[in-house]
Amino acid sequence: MLRRLADQFETSSAAYAAANGIERDPDWFLLKLQEEVGELTQAWNRLTGRGRRRNRTPEELDRDLADETADLLGHILLFARRNDIDLAAAIERKWRFQPALTSKS
Repeated sequence: MLRRLADQFETSSAAYAAANGIERDPDWFLLKLQEEVGELTQAWNRLTGRGRRRNRTPEELDRDLADETADLLGHILLFARRNDIDLAAAIERKWRFQPALTSKS
């Protein structure tokens, strides 16, 4: 599931980069990840009254938080994909999840 989602993010990201003349070198993936953490923090600060709301409605602030969370997830998946990280296996190992049971049908 994560690999398929990462592939979808890759398609979108590559198209955006091509349309805007952006070179996605190895550093770009980490730098974008950091940028998105900052944008998520900014959205959180606005939502919680720690930053200027810029005349955004509560609904817009909630949407901004969701959108920036989605961006961060996308860039985490892009970073993992670019660096050939098996994120599902790493999650199971790091978080001590039990491997998913598969049906033998």
